Amino acid sequence: MTQSATRPATRPVRRRRQTNPGQRRLRRREWLRNLAFLSPWLLGTGLFFLYPLAVTVWLSFTRYDGIVAPVWNGLDNWRYVFVQYPFFWQSLRNTLWFVVVIVTMRIIFGLGLGMLVVHIKRGSNLLRTLFYAPFLAPPVAATLAFVFLLNPGTGPVNTILGHLGLPEPGWFNDPHWSKPALTMLAVWGVGDLMVIFLAALLDVPKELYEAASLDGAGAVNRFRFVTLPHLRPILLFAAITGVIALMQYYTEPLVAGQVASGQIGGSGQQTEPGYPDGSTLTLPQLVYNLGFQRFDIGAACVISLVLFVLSMVFAAFLMRRGSGFLAGEEL
Repeated sequence: MTQSATRPATRPVRRRRQTNPGQRRLRRREWLRNLAFLSPWLLGTGLFFLYPLAVTVWLSFTRYDGIVAPVWNGLDNWRYVFVQYPFFWQSLRNTLWFVVVIVTMRIIFGLGLGMLVVHIKRGSNLLRTLFYAPFLAPPVAATLAFVFLLNPGTGPVNTILGHLGLPEPGWFNDPHWSKPALTMLAVWGVGDLMVIFLAALLDVPKELYEAASLDGAGAVNRFRFVTLPHLRPILLFAAITGVIALMQYYTEPLVAGQVASGQIGGSGQQTEPGYPDGSTLTLPQLVYNLGFQRFDIGAACVISLVLFVLSMVFAAFLMRRGSGFLAGEEL
């Protein structure tokens, strides 16, 4: 009896593809050409994003007042902000409240005004101007006007409410009404979103509405199955840009709190943000207060990094969920 020996299978030898010097020069030339086109973006990203981000991370582990050279202190700044600093968690809750409520209300009112202008035949140009004009007002001027209108003692809004026998809120002087007052201010300037939604609504084919009407679809079903699918990219864009903008919410709450409390003073005067009772205090205000008024730049860098991480988390969540949302799923 003979035994047949099996020869083990051998892997085919991959031969490296030989490239001649001319091809290598062509690839190098293409690579350098692409790099030249990308160089403005690479230079701007490196100088204005990566380098400041790296310096911020480093300064968050140092004791630095902007004058004396930074001194390494490890995690002291992080422990101070998260454990000892009494205003961090309150400002974080306020910031998240503004992000969720104001972004949602601006999207709802922006879409509602856009649909209103689309369906009105006469006077639509005048309505577009009236709805968009508040967005052009400077933030400080708009906030000053709202503080005057909502003044609890002499403002015309409370005067009208008093004549009607309705309650007269304290608005910017009441911690329970300061956030709704800022929300009203943000919704008042929703003209930018109105224009974007208006353009998207005008782009929806009318044939789809006619077909849906012939199938017996009412106004709600036409909006759900015709309008909404065409607005999904715009809704996602409005949500992401709104979250990023509200993470930097600084001017309106600071001006409203200082004017309502009478704390506005001369240049260099230190004021405590967040009036009344810290209800309008946001993380960007803490960054300015710690870094440029108390000269605790290390702690300010910690809060800046928290803002950066939160913005990235929100944007990544919306982008991840937005891929399914654009495909027809619900957020």
